[in-house]
Amino acid sequence: MARTKLKRFQQNATSENVIEVGKERYTTIKGQWHATQFKNQNPITLELGCGNGEYTVGLGSIFPERNVIGVDIKGSRIWRGSTNAKEKNLTNVAFLRTSILELEKFFEPNEVNEIWITFPDPRPRLGDAKRRLTSQRFLGIYQRLIQKGGKIHLKTDDNPLYQFTLETIEKVGATLLEHTDDLYQSDYLDKHFGLQTTYEKKFLAEDKKICYIQFELNKPISYSK
Repeated sequence: MARTKLKRFQQNATSENVIEVGKERYTTIKGQWHATQFKNQNPITLELGCGNGEYTVGLGSIFPERNVIGVDIKGSRIWRGSTNAKEKNLTNVAFLRTSILELEKFFEPNEVNEIWITFPDPRPRLGDAKRRLTSQRFLGIYQRLIQKGGKIHLKTDDNPLYQFTLETIEKVGATLLEHTDDLYQSDYLDKHFGLQTTYEKKFLAEDKKICYIQFELNKPISYSK
């Protein structure tokens, strides 16, 4: 297993579609995604906590007119998405290996057009609430990066996280556009374009309901540590 990971990390180090520490673009990519990575002016979609990159690659395949970036801290997971994108010749797909808390080091304000958060760790402990990817702290980061009117999507099997997110959206004055606690029995099924992550397939096989939320962040969000 260690050898496999080492080999994957070595491949990440030479992959043009992976931005990670040790590469020059890691420190210069902020505000330059269009010019130096994608070489176009197409809108940017982020998948946060992208894991193996199923959604990132899927969105890139369906929307060649968009640039899609998967963000995750795990190099072995990013290798899977990177390899899949290269096999499909998707030059509009890239991966950024970093903590989501560090996003502002890699994107300028208004550089992002859309964000997907797919099956994040629900962080069920009360003391971990601020670590949830839809907490006020994270929404503040997204608001500073995303263009006005840019959509944010959440998919989760965790109903407490779904309810927490709805409450946070209301608390920060965001605009709730769509939501359901049972995506596959709702009018919003086409909103995910038939894409499913490995986790989603597992949850569906266990007869778990999939929750979905779409919202906008159009005003500043304050957060005190």
